[in-house]
Amino acid sequence: MPRPNDLLDVLLSGPHRSGRVTHIESIPARAASPATWPEWVDPVVRGRFVTAGIVAPWTHQAQAASLAWSGRSVVVATGTASGKSLAYQLPALTAARSGRRAGGTTLYISPTKALAADQLRSLDELGVPDVVATTYDGDTPVELRDVARAHATYLLTNPDMLHHAMLPAHHRWAGFLRALRFVVVDECHGYRGVFGSHVAQVLRRLRRVCALYGASPTFVLASATTADPAHTAELLTGLPVEAVTVDGSPSGSKTFLLWEPPLSADDGTRRRSVLAETADLLADLVVADARTVAFVRSRRAAETVAGLARDALAPVDESLPGRVASYRAGYLAYERRGLEAALNDGSLVGLAATTALELGVDVSGLDAVLIAGWPGTRASLWQQSGRAGRAGQDCLAILLASDDPLDSYLVQHPEAIFGQPVEATVLDPDNPYVLAPHLCAAAAERPLTIADASVFGPSTDDVLATLEHRRLLRRRIKAETTWHWTRRERPTELADLRGSGGLVSLIELDTGRVLGTVDQVRAHSTAHPGAVYLHQGETYLIESLDLDEGVAMAIGGAPDYTTTARTVSTLRVLEESSSVDWGEAQLTLGSVEVSSQVVGYLKRALRSGEVLGEVPLDLPERRLRTRSVWWTLPDDAIAGAGVSAADAPGAAHAAEHASIGILPLVASCDRWDIGGLSTVLHPDTGLLTVFVHDGHPGGAGFAERGFHAAREWLAATREAVATCPCRDGCPSCVQSPKCGNGNEPLHKAGAVRLLDAVLAQAR
Repeated sequence: MPRPNDLLDVLLSGPHRSGRVTHIESIPARAASPATWPEWVDPVVRGRFVTAGIVAPWTHQAQAASLAWSGRSVVVATGTASGKSLAYQLPALTAARSGRRAGGTTLYISPTKALAADQLRSLDELGVPDVVATTYDGDTPVELRDVARAHATYLLTNPDMLHHAMLPAHHRWAGFLRALRFVVVDECHGYRGVFGSHVAQVLRRLRRVCALYGASPTFVLASATTADPAHTAELLTGLPVEAVTVDGSPSGSKTFLLWEPPLSADDGTRRRSVLAETADLLADLVVADARTVAFVRSRRAAETVAGLARDALAPVDESLPGRVASYRAGYLAYERRGLEAALNDGSLVGLAATTALELGVDVSGLDAVLIAGWPGTRASLWQQSGRAGRAGQDCLAILLASDDPLDSYLVQHPEAIFGQPVEATVLDPDNPYVLAPHLCAAAAERPLTIADASVFGPSTDDVLATLEHRRLLRRRIKAETTWHWTRRERPTELADLRGSGGLVSLIELDTGRVLGTVDQVRAHSTAHPGAVYLHQGETYLIESLDLDEGVAMAIGGAPDYTTTARTVSTLRVLEESSSVDWGEAQLTLGSVEVSSQVVGYLKRALRSGEVLGEVPLDLPERRLRTRSVWWTLPDDAIAGAGVSAADAPGAAHAAEHASIGILPLVASCDRWDIGGLSTVLHPDTGLLTVFVHDGHPGGAGFAERGFHAAREWLAATREAVATCPCRDGCPSCVQSPKCGNGNEPLHKAGAVRLLDAVLAQAR
């Protein structure tokens, strides 16, 4: 097995790699902390784990399992490969051994079907007698669904199936729900933003339905390390939750590199593609016989990195290309299992993978992990890098920066990654746009009462009044006041757990096959007629968009250009919730209404980025009520900062772009979850104003996190722009891939001066 120092010599040899490593972090090994088996564990269950090679649990496993067994909801938040599944399997399997009549069922909820399938496989391999474990998801055949309802004691599903199928038909699940003792919420750090807020309300509906059958299940949540996991778990479940965070599992030492690709030799304003750089490193590691996974963001990127690596290896040894493959969602189960087995036994050395491999899939014994671009949060960074060294051996991890402001900032500021706590998960179950459809669904499941406000949150009364006014719910006053669903259609269709504002289906024109969906919010800018649309790594051209029917027709293609929507936007301040004076600058948090209209799109050459032309569009205006953070500066402060009236629009625009790019540093979001607007004279403030707002109706908590961490956020924004080596602005600092104005005007130096003025008296 190659050692990390040997691999470093391989990767850094030769002058062509000089200057690319910006930091090397050495993470020491951690010794194991074993515990004894809790006395309450069923002897047969314990015996099956011992047979599987688990001689004793680690301390965090035993602690979390015992808390759950005693009826106290718990979240176990420890590192990758720390065996979190044992913490919930011990109580769940022990309870399941007693059967339904003794109240021994478990509902396991995961964000993906693939993870549930992996969990089922591990349960089948344990083979605990008298435990009936099965999945219940969109792929489950009808006959097996009947078996699950009638006999399952350990049911594995996902939030979507719980929302659309199980809760609306809860009477068919009465036997299972009546006996429900544990609800396992796996990978709960992934439930953030609007998706997490929806899942939180689904879990509240589950608790309410369970109460109807006399059950009050204990929740066991498993998470990557996050800030304040107990608070996050309480937001998700609506219950008090205890946290177990001290990891008792062993870990080998890790050498962690931060890596920045060089500026392009063509024009010096763009960096070399992170995919090409990742493929080069993957090829070198394969030559060194170092088992490596390269994490990328899309299916297409996985295929691209694997293909480039194979091309680089072919001249070295004709046998080496066959030892590299890609791994992504969409593969059949036997194909994924084959790749996992080949990687584990060493016949496969290099794998380019999407995050389908991040969530709990059993791959161990890796020598190195490459991460192509910041994965969004520190939690995901440690989750992905934790795939290396899973057997306790020393290993290597490399984060390669993509051409993006946040990536560039992070690889130049290692203190923002190492020694920092991971982010708190941002979600807002009280968002009225999220709460409303779930109150409708809950009323259809069982009429709502005044007491239900304690389940669904403080906004319940106001939202109920709105739903009454819209005639979605009807109030009846008899012995007690109740609210009832009034429509024939299914209320669960009102809530799209993973999107917002309704869905547009993408349909392949030639075959009629549904390729997937995109929410209405993004359809205007990404699925308009003529758009080059990338869906799960595959490229399509949009032929037509019918917003009324919610359908976009697409044809497969690989054009030599990309498209960028041109958008005209206005923003109206509705309410100021909080504000703070920073000398002449003022920082504010509040509610806004954003009106935007896509008026055309630019065609850009795929390789050079050159604008090839603009095509006009006629799409309706879209209005979004959401939450925003904004800052203002008066004219004398702008002049005092050395920004002329002519340069002020470009300076504010550049500061807006950079602020959007850096906000994920303090809020667990993607830049595509947020938007912004800048102007030298906003009608509601009368001043130069830069807004950064959530991209979801009602807000998702990201702008609020930016307001409360504004000093850190804006200081990092200023630093990212000021230290970027480009002259006039580039994708690594002030250019945005989703700018509705084609990145015009932008004034990089002016943005730094404005941010200096804002931060001069920040507190």
